Amino acid sequence: MNPIKPLKLGSLTLPSNIIYSPLAGCSDYPFRQMVKLYHPGLVYCEMVKMDALVRHEPNTFHLLDYDPSMHPIGAQICGSKLEYAAESAKIIEDLGFDVVDLNCGCPVDKVTKDGSGSGMLKTPDLIGEILRKMVDAVSIPVTVKIRAGWDEGMINAPQITKIAEDAGAVAIAIHGRTRVQKYRGDANWDYIRDCVEASKTIKVLGNGDVFDGQAGLSLFEHTGCDGILVSRGSMGKPWIAEDIERFARGEEERIATPTMIRSALLKHMKFIQAYQVEKRAVIDMRRVGCWYLRSQKGTKKLREGINRAQSMSEVDALIRNFDWEEQPALCHS
Repeated sequence: MNPIKPLKLGSLTLPSNIIYSPLAGCSDYPFRQMVKLYHPGLVYCEMVKMDALVRHEPNTFHLLDYDPSMHPIGAQICGSKLEYAAESAKIIEDLGFDVVDLNCGCPVDKVTKDGSGSGMLKTPDLIGEILRKMVDAVSIPVTVKIRAGWDEGMINAPQITKIAEDAGAVAIAIHGRTRVQKYRGDANWDYIRDCVEASKTIKVLGNGDVFDGQAGLSLFEHTGCDGILVSRGSMGKPWIAEDIERFARGEEERIATPTMIRSALLKHMKFIQAYQVEKRAVIDMRRVGCWYLRSQKGTKKLREGINRAQSMSEVDALIRNFDWEEQPALCHS
C-alpha cells in the first residue's frame, strides 16, 4: 500500500503527508519558494520566539514573510513561558498561517538554556499546559515537534505524545535522536514507532535521517507513522518529496544530473536575488551553494569560488561557466 496520501490535521487537509520542517537559518522565503515547486504537503517558516512575537520585533516578523502561493504554510514558535503561549499563537493565526507548531526539539544551547526547545523535554507537563493555551486561543491546527528524550536515561517521547494528545494538539513530530545526541549518530526510528503505538487520535510524524527517497519509504514502513517531516534532507534537495513519492510508487530512483543541479542552483539563486539586498544575497549563496554541491565530486573549485565571490554577478558567472558537462551524475536525488 502506498503510504503517501493526504493528511488531515483537524479541519485542515494537507495534499500530502510529506512535510518540510522549519529550519533555523535555512527555511527562509527563497527556500520556501524553491521547495514549493516540488509540492510537499506543508512547508514551515523558520522558528520564531514567543516573546519576540509578543514584543512585535520587526526582525521576527520578517522571518514570517510568505506569499499566498506558499499555502498551506506553517509557523513554529519556541518558548517556555506559559503567559506568552496564547498571544503568540493568536498572532500566528492572525498573520494567516494554516498551522502553528510548538518547538520542543531544538537542541541548541542558547535555546535550551531557559528551558525552551528540547529543554522542555525535562518538563512534559509544561508542554501540555502551553499546548492547551495555544489550542484554546486559535482555530487553526496546533502541532508540536519533540525529540525522543533529553538523553538515553530520559526517553519520554511516548509520554509526551499522550500529553500532547490530551492537550488538543492534532499532530506530533518525533525526531529519533535525544537532545544530548544533537545531530550525532543515527536516528532511532524505534522511538517513533513507540509513539505511534502510544497515540490514539493524534497524528505522528517521523523525523530524522531522511536524506533520500528510499529512507523516506523505509521510515514509513518501520514506524507506521502518519507522515514524514523532512529536515536537513531538503537542503540542496528541494525535490526530496517527489523522490519519496517515486519510491512509494515502486519507481526507479532518479539520478541528479549535472544539468539538474545547475538548473536548481540558478533558480534558487534567482529567488534569493529577488528577495535579498546584494550583500545579503552573496552571503546566502555561500550557504545555498554548499547545500547543492557539498557531496558532489568535482565541484570543489566551484564551491570555493562561490565562497570567495563578492557580487551576485560573479556568483552567476561562476555557476554558468563551470564545466558541468564534464561532471558525472552527481548524486542520487
